[in-house]
Amino acid sequence: MHSRAANADSRHSFWLRVREFAVPPSMIDSATARRYVGDWAGACAAASVDVDFGLRSVARTHGREFAARVRADLRHLAPDLLRWHLPRVAPDGLLRPGLTVPLARYDPADHDGGRTVHLVARTAPAWADAGQRISLALWDGSRSGDRSCPHPHPRPDRRFRLDLHRHLWDARRADELRTRSGADRLPADGRPAVDPDPFRAALRRRGCAVDRWAAEAALLLRAEGRTSGRVAVRLGARNRLVLDVTPGGEGRPPEARIAPSATGSDTTLPVLPDAATWVLPDLDLLRGGLVNADRLHPLVASALAPDRPAATAPRAPEQPGQARIVECRGARHRIGLVDGVLAPLDHDPAEIRREELLAALTGTPLACLRAIDEAHRQPECLPDVRARLDHGDTAGALAVVEALLGPDALLRSGDLRDELETAALRRVTYGLFRAGLVGSGPGPARADSRRTRDHRSRPRHATGC
Repeated sequence: MHSRAANADSRHSFWLRVREFAVPPSMIDSATARRYVGDWAGACAAASVDVDFGLRSVARTHGREFAARVRADLRHLAPDLLRWHLPRVAPDGLLRPGLTVPLARYDPADHDGGRTVHLVARTAPAWADAGQRISLALWDGSRSGDRSCPHPHPRPDRRFRLDLHRHLWDARRADELRTRSGADRLPADGRPAVDPDPFRAALRRRGCAVDRWAAEAALLLRAEGRTSGRVAVRLGARNRLVLDVTPGGEGRPPEARIAPSATGSDTTLPVLPDAATWVLPDLDLLRGGLVNADRLHPLVASALAPDRPAATAPRAPEQPGQARIVECRGARHRIGLVDGVLAPLDHDPAEIRREELLAALTGTPLACLRAIDEAHRQPECLPDVRARLDHGDTAGALAVVEALLGPDALLRSGDLRDELETAALRRVTYGLFRAGLVGSGPGPARADSRRTRDHRSRPRHATGC
């Protein structure tokens, strides 16, 4: 059994890696700049978000007023912030696959037609998740809107819903994150007070946002048209709790009594959203001193750490072309970029041609040439390149490769070239999925995915499930 410290370290290392690679600063800057000038479509494109509907067709189907409401939500949608907060799975921290997340709900009285319409965000199934792209769609309960791009789970998920948490994607309400996450209730040292109730203390150690459950459950019941009742809390595949919520009265917050749930007895109860069940990962990292505000999304940093200014620009990357030192023939030699290609700097061209010929005849090449060959085939930065490719940051991965080998280098056979080729092939699979040419059943499309998934939104050691 893992100790609490091991579980905490696993959760922290998981989210630190997610924050490093999942939403690169260049994506945030580009999407924010386009959103500020009112270009919501450009902001979505910058954040790798596809839009599966047109506002003109929406106006024809549901009326102009409804289309105007949808347009207003899209103009204030921060797609990079949405990507930042979407649920993820261990071990790689990728977006939870095959998910439909409701962002906004439009009742029948708000438009022409008799169905409730949801603005939803969708993630591709695991076998077609190359590029980690997200799609936006309008779902009204019919299947007509899903023919262009079939999805394995088109219905909005009850557990992963953001229509009650607009501060996680709507730039107008991003400052609510401080209150909704419970950051405003922390003492001066930034750590929660010790809970005298051992059961609640155990839940808090697992990462549960126990202090916010009553208020969040009351919001959920209010959306259902009730002021009191029971709400299910899902802590894992086999762990359930039930909150019995009662209104607080004049000026007092609502109260919730926590009780274990018998298996199968809570299937009809409203489910507390996952975003309200667990402590916000960024808040957890800030409490532990593992991350500074300048490494968070600017909207998140301004809400959680208003007294600590967030960085306005990403950290400067290592400048390409800097020479690296290699021990060669008892001396310290340099290799660096020459005319856009990685080359040895302390050997003349005639010596290099002679040594390359000897190496082709099964001789032992110079240490400088061995270092260059290793950089082409299996460089030290390969794990970072692989992580960027997995999270869809193709431009960032290519920038790392170009900084290492030069923009004009021809990749040699090896792990680095295999990773880039595999990423390109998997993007083809995603394109076929978007075009509706491959389904979600077993077949060749699944063979393109080299990762195994456990389909959890949180790492196992983080939840204790």
